[in-house]
Amino acid sequence: MTAIPLVDLEPWFSGDAADRAALAAEIDRALQVSGFLLVTGHGVPRDLRDRTRAAARRFFALTEPQKRPYAVPVGGRGWIPPGAEANGYLEGVESPPDLKESYSVGSSVEAADPGADLGWHPANVWPAAVPELEASAREYMDRIRALSDDLLTIFAAALDLPADHFTRHTRFPKYTLNINRYPPLSEVGAPGDGQFRIGPHTDFGTVTVLDREPGVGGLQVYTPEGEWEDAPYDPAAFTVNIGDLMARWTGDRWRSTRHRVLPPQASAPDEDLVSLVFFYVSDRDARIASVAPPIGRREYPEIAASQYLFEKLQAISVG
Repeated sequence: MTAIPLVDLEPWFSGDAADRAALAAEIDRALQVSGFLLVTGHGVPRDLRDRTRAAARRFFALTEPQKRPYAVPVGGRGWIPPGAEANGYLEGVESPPDLKESYSVGSSVEAADPGADLGWHPANVWPAAVPELEASAREYMDRIRALSDDLLTIFAAALDLPADHFTRHTRFPKYTLNINRYPPLSEVGAPGDGQFRIGPHTDFGTVTVLDREPGVGGLQVYTPEGEWEDAPYDPAAFTVNIGDLMARWTGDRWRSTRHRVLPPQASAPDEDLVSLVFFYVSDRDARIASVAPPIGRREYPEIAASQYLFEKLQAISVG
């Protein structure tokens, strides 16, 4: 998919002013066209990504009774069981639940603004049976949070805005790491009509950083031409896209693009994938005001980030 470029971030950290300007311009073009990037040169060790995924697989391999004490609704911290979420609801489609289970952790009161409420920074819960998950997931989140702020700084440069235009609103940001398991066809059976591993949707926040495994039942992106295409994959790269809040912040200069994860396919009945999905938002009380024209293309009413996010989470919850 040529509209999604492979971008090396290294020039931002070690290049000169011209290198940084060229990188920022490339990112601006890509986010206008597709809203997606593949990024290398991010500095996050492969071993950390592998360790976090392996620990999550050990949790998902537990029996349902062993996982049940950690069950939470969408937006909570812990195990989000199969059947709890249907992203197609966001598009007004009464779709079957998504074919996945998740373990969700993220920013929490102990690591954020001590005055923040538990709705914005819920307390994390860690499975006693897999103690190594906490250490690896915490380290992973620290590294991806830093990368997300680097991306927001590059985004500001891409729009010729002050360097802290976005990051001054991420002093105590909300972020969530959803570790998604997409079970095989041999486990879940044939998908229902309109059922996906994740139904068509756009993300909610500022930036999403995805570490994924390739598969025939994998990620697809909706092109500007109105077609679904398989997203490109590079094992060294993170897949990065912006969410609705960032699109609103840029006055729709950049696209928050629809995407989906295909259901398990008959051609690969035992395909079992685990994705590390990091959703970055902002501080709870951040007031999101659109960048004015000529940079932005539309001016939205100012909105509180917390109000915006909670409305979105409620919309995808089953029941």
